Amino acid sequence: MVEELLVEFAGELRGSGLAVGSGDVLVYCAAAALLDPADLVDLYWAGRTTLIRRHDDLSTYDFVFRQFFLGEEGFAGAAPLMLLTSVQGQNDSAMPSTEPGESEGDDAILGWMASDVDALKRKSFAACSPEELAALRRIMARIQLTPPRRKTRRTVRARAGSRPDLRRMVRESLRMHGEPSRLYWRRRKVRLRPLILILDISGSMADYSRSLLQFAYAVNRTGSARRAAGRVEVFCFGTRLTRVTGALGGRQPDKALDRAARAAFDWDGGTRIGDSLTTFVRDWGRRGLCRGGIVVICSDGLDRGDPAVLAAALERLALLSHRLVWLNPHAGGADQRSLGMMVAAPHIDLLLPGHDLASLEKLAALLPGLA
Repeated sequence: MVEELLVEFAGELRGSGLAVGSGDVLVYCAAAALLDPADLVDLYWAGRTTLIRRHDDLSTYDFVFRQFFLGEEGFAGAAPLMLLTSVQGQNDSAMPSTEPGESEGDDAILGWMASDVDALKRKSFAACSPEELAALRRIMARIQLTPPRRKTRRTVRARAGSRPDLRRMVRESLRMHGEPSRLYWRRRKVRLRPLILILDISGSMADYSRSLLQFAYAVNRTGSARRAAGRVEVFCFGTRLTRVTGALGGRQPDKALDRAARAAFDWDGGTRIGDSLTTFVRDWGRRGLCRGGIVVICSDGLDRGDPAVLAAALERLALLSHRLVWLNPHAGGADQRSLGMMVAAPHIDLLLPGHDLASLEKLAALLPGLA
């Protein structure tokens, strides 16, 4: 059923003047079979990768795709939309099916799908079913998190700026036998700030720790894929601190999370936030790991240790880092008034909730502004 729909879409591309052969259609169907056939994003990129060979054909492909799957410009696209919706209802229990005998238009179907995804993003991790958590992990893998940038003391060539490039100007003047040459400029080099994630994996965070670790995996993958991103470090703590940056490497998230869980032996145990942060400051922070960086602590603030130890560690960490951000899954609730959160409040720069995907997307949107 889905294969017939993809073949029909390839025929529409061929009718619009694109060179789409039978072999290309077979590769497209094979690629779509490995992805989610109910996800328009997967269908779009699978077709763009397998059916398009020239950059000039991208505009035509986008136009035909919108016509065929979204029903724009008067195209009869209700059947593809209903087919994809029915397939998604069979494969993903997080997407409810329509009532029998109920007919909806294209706008109603698209609006229903968008509102359902938005509701899933705002649903607490603790209230999600395993199928809903799997759907959230697929969405979380597409989050692009970019730390803020900082200016370094080094300079690079630039077309315009406030600092002239004297060495280059003199060299060009000598090459022109002393004749005055054009002005050359330099600007200060810009680099991304380091990003450090410190995740609470104690028993009180059991409903959120795996989802937050999945978010850390996505962030770590984004940082490792960008050479200029600097370091993205991930730590876990319960009763002791464990560095899991290396364990979160690789392209298979389930295996990476299992490695991280095995590395942190105190999973779902007690909580000693102060002692763990003291270890981080002593063994990592003083060595320059978080110097000028953004430190994000994900915890509910329920600490069994000495509040004075926690206050001293946070005070030192706030001085070493550029910004200190705290994600609390219970922000706004009773746990925010816990002793640990009251001790941490004077030292943190930004307090955000971390109970759902929408709050993590908000963090991703706010980070570039923490310059």
